Amino acid sequence: MAEMVRKSSSDEIINHWIMALSCILLIISGYGFLFQIEGIGSLFGGFNAMKTVHNWLGVVFVLSLLYSMGHYFKDALEYDDDDRQWFKVAGGYLSHKVKVPPMGKYNPGQKLYYLAILAAGIAIALSGFAIWLIQDNAGLILLAHLVHNLAFCIFIIAVPVHIYLGTLANPGTFQIMVNGMVPLELARKRYPKWMKAAGKM
Repeated sequence: MAEMVRKSSSDEIINHWIMALSCILLIISGYGFLFQIEGIGSLFGGFNAMKTVHNWLGVVFVLSLLYSMGHYFKDALEYDDDDRQWFKVAGGYLSHKVKVPPMGKYNPGQKLYYLAILAAGIAIALSGFAIWLIQDNAGLILLAHLVHNLAFCIFIIAVPVHIYLGTLANPGTFQIMVNGMVPLELARKRYPKWMKAAGKM
């Protein structure tokens, strides 16, 4: 049996799934609101019920998002020459002939994805709370709807790409968000700088 190494802690995994599931349900219900799709509304028991579910799922999502900062925020702000070279070769996704530089625990694409989701998540949360809780300021509500919809566009593009890259595009990655473990040899290949720092190279 292959030797395994832990990449994600139990609370990180649990929080990831809380954030992921709440985000997906928010996207589905938000899409239903945006285009007034009766079929989606009926899944939640009607538009009024869906509005209540959507609002409180927003609370769950933003709390989960803020909690995730303890897991990823520091790493997401740190970049070095290898990260810059990773961008130049697009992480090797566009060609298998290029040499991908050694990576740490997270590659720069993952770091930027997290920062984008964090920024869009805060924007969609603040605008969503304004729409929910402030009823007597037409100008603010109009601005809140604009921000909410723009942030929503980021989510409907970024989340499917993230799911694809975390499953089909990188076999073995999904396992990390199930049990937090990755085969040691795979970790040495994908995250050599992290493994070196951990004394496992």
